[in-house]
Amino acid sequence: MHQDQQGDSGATTEAATTGGGRRQGRRLRLILISGGLGLTLAAGGGAAAYKYGLFSDIGGPTSFGKSQTAASSTADVRPGVSMPTGPKADFVLTSRLPDGTRIAQTTVTGKKSGFTGDVWVWVPKEYDDPAYADSAFPVLVSLPGGRGYPKNYWGTGPGLGLQQVVSDGVKAGTSLPFILVMPVINADTKHHYDGSDIPGQPKMGTWMAEDIPDFTKANFRTFTSRDGWAFMGSSSGGFGALKHVLKYPDRFKAVIASGVDIVPDSPLWKGNTQAMDENNPEKLAAKLIAAGGPDVYISFQIGTKETGREKAEKFMREYGKGPVHTRLQVIQDGEHNGKTYVQGMREGSLEWISKVMSAPTPAKQPATKPTAGASPEQARGARVNDASGR
Repeated sequence: MHQDQQGDSGATTEAATTGGGRRQGRRLRLILISGGLGLTLAAGGGAAAYKYGLFSDIGGPTSFGKSQTAASSTADVRPGVSMPTGPKADFVLTSRLPDGTRIAQTTVTGKKSGFTGDVWVWVPKEYDDPAYADSAFPVLVSLPGGRGYPKNYWGTGPGLGLQQVVSDGVKAGTSLPFILVMPVINADTKHHYDGSDIPGQPKMGTWMAEDIPDFTKANFRTFTSRDGWAFMGSSSGGFGALKHVLKYPDRFKAVIASGVDIVPDSPLWKGNTQAMDENNPEKLAAKLIAAGGPDVYISFQIGTKETGREKAEKFMREYGKGPVHTRLQVIQDGEHNGKTYVQGMREGSLEWISKVMSAPTPAKQPATKPTAGASPEQARGARVNDASGR
C-alpha cells in the first residue's frame, strides 16, 4: 500500500483547532478582552482582533442550506431530487475559504456498520443560491490515502486545493458544483482495512458504501439516481474509491482514482480468499463486464515521478471494455501526493467526471434541461474510453 505525503500544513485558509486547542483559543480571546483589547479597537486595531480570532466563528456550530426543508414537509419535490431526510447532523466549522465557502466537521455513527468516525463536508456557493433551493447536487465522496484516520486530509488540509479546483471549474464552466463529502477511511492508525468489510474487523466497506451516503442524504439535497454519486481518492483511498464504484455500480457511477493500488493487499484478510475476491477491482470489473452493465466511468491519475502507471494501464487493457469505461490522466512531474492529484483534476479529470454526472438545475429553467451536460449519456461522448485522456 502506497504511503502518500500530503503536506497539509500548506493550507491557506483558517483551520479549526479541536479539543484542547479550541479551549486554548477561547481562553486567549478572554485574555485579550480583559487585557484591554477594546482600546486597541478604538485606536483602529480591528485587524489585530481578527488576527487573534476574536471575531472568528471557527470551531463554532454551523449549518448548510438556508432554505432547505425535510422531504416529509415538501409537497412539490422535483422528480429525481431527494430533499434532506434528517436527522440533522451537528456540524462544527473548521475552515473558511477565501470565497466564503466553508468546510465543516461532524461525527457520524453508522447505523449499518456500527463504526463511529469523523466526516468533513464542503458545499459550493451555488448550494445556498435561492435559484437552486429545490435542486439536487452531485456528490463526490473524497477519500484520503495513508492511514486515513482520525482525519481526512482533503477536509483538514484545504491548502491542497480540492475545494478551490471545484470552485474554479464551476466559474470556468468545466466542472459541476459538487458537494464534497470527506470521511475517514480506516478504523484506527494501526491497520489498513482496504475500505472493506474484512471478516472479524470493523465494517469499513459498509461505512463507506451505506452509512456515508445515508448521512449525506439526511443532510443535503441529493439525486435519487446513481447519476449524482461518484468517488475520488488517492493511494489507499483511490483503491477504496475504485472498488466501491465497481462493487456497487447501481449506487455510484464514476470515480477519479489516483496513485491507486489495483488489488486488495491488507494483511488483515488472513486467507479469507472469497471475501477478498469480493473486494478485488479486477474481479469486480470482470463480473460487471459479464453482466453487461451498468456502465461505470473510471479516470486513473498517475504522476510521471511515481510508480504504478503500468498497473493502471494493465487494468485498462484487460477490463476497459463494455460497460467499464476508462481513461488515464498523466500528470507531468507529478508525485505521489494530494497536490499532484488536484493538479490532474484541474488538467482534465474534473471536467471529464462532470460530463458523466447529473447537474443541478436552477428553478428558472425546466428540470429536464440541466445547466451543464444536458444528459449524462449525451455528455459522455466518445472520449471516456480514450486511454490518452485527450
